[in-house]
Amino acid sequence: MGPPVQERTFAPTLPCEFQARLAKETRLVLASRTLTVESLQLRMVDAPGGTVTLPASAVRMLVHILEEMARGKAVTLLPVHAELTTQEAADLLNISRPSLIQLLDGGHIAYRRVGTHRRVRFEALMAYERRADAERRAVLAELAAYDQELGL
Repeated sequence: MGPPVQERTFAPTLPCEFQARLAKETRLVLASRTLTVESLQLRMVDAPGGTVTLPASAVRMLVHILEEMARGKAVTLLPVHAELTTQEAADLLNISRPSLIQLLDGGHIAYRRVGTHRRVRFEALMAYERRADAERRAVLAELAAYDQELGL
């Protein structure tokens, strides 16, 4: 019996040089196939009858994961409906947990309570991040317009 399957991990490890090189090579092979197929059939040479068919959307996601690994980056995969602890949510936003709590209590990010603990849905976190990015872009555009007026 193999090791227990971990549902999700928020402490991904960086790929070593060998893994990054292997990810780059594999990404190139898979990426060339995703443009022309709706699914991709893979054969595993070390498993008898080990042929699997992957939908093109899964292959595209795998190509993206391999691309990030080839760049030496760690990757975490989360289902959209995942509920995160406040520490996990803060880590994803790259802010402190107290800063996240202020955002939650201020109504900027939707959450629910489970007993005394707060849980944040991943999709609520991403919605906040999209809004914050849009607000930042609007402020930058306003500053650029102001600079234009002043001839800077």
